[in-house]
Order: sequence, then C-alpha cells, then structure tokens
Amino acid sequence: MIAVDLIQDDIPVLNLSDDISTAVTFFDDYKLHQIPVFGASDFLGLIDEEVVLNAPKKSKLKDLKKHFRKEEILSEKNLFDVLHFFRHGNLSILPVIDKDNKYLGCIHERILLQKVGEILKVETPGGIIHLQVRILDYSLAQIAQIVEGNGARILSVLCLPNSSNSKLMELLIKTNQEELSGIIQTFQRYEYKIIASFHKNIYKEGLSDRLDSFIRYLNI
Repeated sequence: MIAVDLIQDDIPVLNLSDDISTAVTFFDDYKLHQIPVFGASDFLGLIDEEVVLNAPKKSKLKDLKKHFRKEEILSEKNLFDVLHFFRHGNLSILPVIDKDNKYLGCIHERILLQKVGEILKVETPGGIIHLQVRILDYSLAQIAQIVEGNGARILSVLCLPNSSNSKLMELLIKTNQEELSGIIQTFQRYEYKIIASFHKNIYKEGLSDRLDSFIRYLNI
C-alpha cells in the first residue's frame, strides 16, 4: 500500500482568488482543519482553518500566502511515511504529488485510520495479548511458535515503546483464536510478562467492559 492508494476524491480545494468567506464556508461544510490552495494551476500549499478564522473578513486567500504550509508526499511513498507526515505535521489531510510535482489529491486522516484498522485486523474476530519484553530478548519467531503451538495464528503485531524504560518494548498481538488461556499459560511458562489480555474466557466475567476499555485505549 502506497500513498496514491489512499487518496480520497471528495476533498475540496480553494483558489488563490477566493475570499475569506468562501474559505470559512468550506471549512464549515467539510469539517477539515486544512484545505489545499491552488494558484492558476499549481498547488501552492495548505491553509489552516485557524489562520482563515483569524483573517480580516474582507481579505482574500492571496493575502495569506505567507501562512501556506507546503506539506506534501510523493505518490509512491509507503504507509509508514504517510503516518510519519500526519504525526509530525499535525494534519487532517495530506496532499499527494507525483514525481513531476503534479497534485493528485489528498489523503484524509479518516481513510488512513480505516486502512490501518484493516491492516491490524480490527474487525476480525480474535483475541489480543499485551506483552512486555526486553528489546534484546525480542524474537517474533519464538512468539509465533508459541501462538501456533497452541493451534492459533497471528493476525497482526503492533510494537510499542515502553514509556518508562528504553530497554523494554511492548507488543499487542492479535490472534485468530478468541480463547487464549493456553497461549497465555505458554507465554507465562517462557517467562513473558503479560500486561493484559482481551479474549473469550469462560472463567472470567466482564469481557465486554474490557474490550470497550481496549477500544478507548486505541482511540487515545
């Protein structure tokens, strides 16, 4: 999956000759935080909603050129590059250009989140285990062996930094198996630290509450 595959067609554009009232209407109608601005034919940059709302009401976008943000990504860049741009640019949309600097469209943060959800198999039934491991001890091969040795398959793995110890990392592992008791016991036997698990277990109650908590955790 590359940047061009994530383009959403219905994102509006503004022209340099547009007045502020037009821009305000666009921001209000489309619920965006940035909108692309064009000159005669070329993409000039993004204009932020805050800049437009604070501009004199009788001015035009051409009066705000110094505030345009030249945020863009090449069409062949991968998903991780796209995520990097969104994270560091504090963007709601990201313009995509080709190698000739031609504007192709924009990626919306909503579409990006949907695609990441598809990759992580968010909608696929299964169980989730949250592990903590030493970075030097991390072995995806061993983790896969433990999961598969219990008759399950890994659907996705998310690696997270540990906020309090740079020598540790955390893993969110989703499997196709909803009942994880056997897998958890095997991880414990191999001395893995289990921070949490979200699965179907006949010996525990309150599964729905725990899953809701996990969804809220992902949305932070």
